[in-house]
Amino acid sequence: MANHKSSEKRIRQTATKRAHNRLYHKTTRNAVKALRNTSEKGAAEALLPKVTAMLDKLAKHNIIHKNKAANLKSAAQLHVNAL
Repeated sequence: MANHKSSEKRIRQTATKRAHNRLYHKTTRNAVKALRNTSEKGAAEALLPKVTAMLDKLAKHNIIHKNKAANLKSAAQLHVNAL
């Protein structure tokens, strides 16, 4: 258990940030999965910019690594181009 006020506050902040990061990471993973499961070109093209922006935002805030974001964006673009 924490013995200092600052460590108690840090525990609260960490829990809040972790919950926030988990929410946005899971939301983005679901969006990527939805894009991969899309078989219609028009729907996939409409979804691609949103997914790309979500991945860029996660990478910008260090929730995921920038190279992972780049790999996911590349795979998504290849999928849309192949439709």
